[in-house]
Amino acid sequence: MRDRSKRFRLTILFFCVVLSAAQTQASGFGGLAALTERGFLVSAEARLLDSNEVLGAIEPRRQLSPASVSKAYVAAAALDRWGPQHRFNTRLVSEGNLDAQGKLHGDLVFDGSGDPSLSSEDLWRLVKRLHQRGVRDVDGRLVISQWRFGPVECITTDRCDAHSRVTNAYSALLSSAGINHGSWCVSVAPGTAAGEPARITHCDSHAPLIDINNQVVTRHDDSGTELHAERISRGAGDIMVVKGQMSLNALPRQLYRASSDPALQTATLLKAMLDEAGIAINGEVVTSIAEPAPAAWRLAQVEGKPLQEVLLRTMNYSNNFMADMLALDLVRTPRATLDLGGAAIERFVAGIPGHGELTLRSGSGLTPDNRTSAHGINILLESMYHRPSLFPSFVASFQSPGNGVMRFIRRGSYDFQHNVMLKTGTLNEPVAVRAIGGYFRTQRGRWGVFSVLVNGTSTTPWLNWTQVFDPLTEDLTRMITEH
Repeated sequence: MRDRSKRFRLTILFFCVVLSAAQTQASGFGGLAALTERGFLVSAEARLLDSNEVLGAIEPRRQLSPASVSKAYVAAAALDRWGPQHRFNTRLVSEGNLDAQGKLHGDLVFDGSGDPSLSSEDLWRLVKRLHQRGVRDVDGRLVISQWRFGPVECITTDRCDAHSRVTNAYSALLSSAGINHGSWCVSVAPGTAAGEPARITHCDSHAPLIDINNQVVTRHDDSGTELHAERISRGAGDIMVVKGQMSLNALPRQLYRASSDPALQTATLLKAMLDEAGIAINGEVVTSIAEPAPAAWRLAQVEGKPLQEVLLRTMNYSNNFMADMLALDLVRTPRATLDLGGAAIERFVAGIPGHGELTLRSGSGLTPDNRTSAHGINILLESMYHRPSLFPSFVASFQSPGNGVMRFIRRGSYDFQHNVMLKTGTLNEPVAVRAIGGYFRTQRGRWGVFSVLVNGTSTTPWLNWTQVFDPLTEDLTRMITEH
C-alpha cells in the first residue's frame, strides 16, 4: 500500500511539473494566449538559438495556414538552389538570317525566362540591344514564348476571377513571359481645369496599350482625390475603367491592375517598344507554349536583378506574383504548375532535420490550404541562420518594424521596433489568418527565432492585426529585455 501511495504521489508530482512547464512556456505568450480563449487556433513558439531555450509556446506543432509567411520558404529554397547573385536571363532569339540591310528573315522570339522582376526598363534595354545588333525589320512574326510555364492554371478564386475582371494587382496571373508583375499601369493626372476629365496615360509607353475608360473628373484645388480602377476583359482585349475625382492641384497617381494574360501583355508592350525603336514587325504578334528551336540563335539578352534583390522586393512588399514565379522556377521540368512549385519547396524542406510536416500549394501563400507549424517555421529560420553564405541575403529580406515598408508593423516598444526582423501573412477568406515569423536579438545580443500563426474558424469573430500585433509586441519585448 505504501509503495502504491508513493507511486501515486510521484505521478501527481510528475504531471504538476509537466503542467507547470507548459504554463511557463505559454506564459511567454501571455497576451496571445487570450486568443485561444476566444476560439482562435494558435500555433506559436519563441526560442533562443544559442541555448535552444524555449521562451514561449502555444501548440507549437499544430498545423495551420501561414498565409504569406509561406514566402520565407520560397526565399530559403531559392537561395539554396541558386545563391544570392543568380540572375535570370531573358533573350530575343531567331532561326532566321539577318542580312546586311538589317532585315531578319524569320520569326523574332521572346524567350521568357521566368524572371520575377522583369520590368519595362529591362524590356527597353532588350530592344535597344536588338537595335544595336543591327535589326531594323522582321520579315516574320513576333512570338512570345512561355514554354517554361504559362499560362499557369489558377487555383484560387481571386486569380480565376482575374481572367475576366480585377480591382487589384496582387491577383496577377502567372507566366514565364510575364512583365511588370503581370499588371498594367496607368498614370492619372488632373485635367487643365475644374470640371474637365482627368488625363490618363499608360505608364510604360506613349502608344495605347489597352483601352482606357476615363470617368475621372477634375475638381477644384484641395477638394480631395478618390480613384477606383477596374481592369475588365472583353473579346477585343483588356480595358481599364477608372472612376472618381481628382483635385486640380494633385500630383499624378499610378494605378496597377492585373492583366488578363501576362504573356499577351508582354507582347503588346514589346511591340510598342519595337515600333518606337524603328524596328518593324511584318508578321503577326502571337503567344506560344513551344520552346524555341535548338537552332535558334541569340540576338539580344538582358540580365535580371540579383536574386538577393529579387527576394528583398518579394518579401518586403509580399509580392505574390514574384513569390509564385520563383516557386515555378524551382521546377526543373517545363510546363510547371503551382502544385509542382510547392512540391519542389517541400523537397527542399524535407532535408532540414526536425522541421516536420509541410504542405505548400503555392509559394505566395494565397492558397488557404498551405499548412505548417510555428515550430516548423522556426526550424527553417534556424537552418538559414547557420548558413553564413546565405543568411545575410535571407535575413535582409525580412522587415524591421521600425523602418519597414509596411506601415501597420510600425508599432510597439523601441526594443521591438529595432530588435526584430519579421515577415507577416494575411488572409481573410475562407477564414481570417494572421501570421508572423522572424528573428529577434535580445539586449545581451543573443539571437532568437519566433513564429506565430493565428487562424480563425467558421464560428470565430473577425480578426484584425491589432488583436495579434499588440500582445505580440509586449510578449517579444519582455523576451528581449529579460535575456
